[in-house]
Amino acid sequence: MSWNRISRVSAALLVTAAVAAPVIYASVDPAQVRVGGDIKEPKKIKDVKPVYPEAAKSAGVQGMVIIETQIAKDGSVNAAKVLRSVPELDRAAIEAVMQWKYTPTLLNGEPVEVIMTVMVTFQLGG
Repeated sequence: MSWNRISRVSAALLVTAAVAAPVIYASVDPAQVRVGGDIKEPKKIKDVKPVYPEAAKSAGVQGMVIIETQIAKDGSVNAAKVLRSVPELDRAAIEAVMQWKYTPTLLNGEPVEVIMTVMVTFQLGG
């Protein structure tokens, strides 16, 4: 097989692969906005400290759990998911964050749901 023919076949395969690639669309709920730009971070008005798991304390586990939260129009936390995990600490972090409360976030004078990233730090005394 000649190099010219191999080049043409390769080019055809590349074009076919590019055309056949699936397109993924993300749906965005217009009632939710992400904190940033003109959307100011809501102020936390109820803070609940996480309960440090005894097993994690005994093992000397420390770290920061990063959580993406969905904050409702009334400022309560509707949902939370771990973005950066410390496996022994994740549950305690989620349980604390779900009890937090914020001031409502306003967009054009109306309360809106917001998505915000929060950090929960676990540090042993010292």
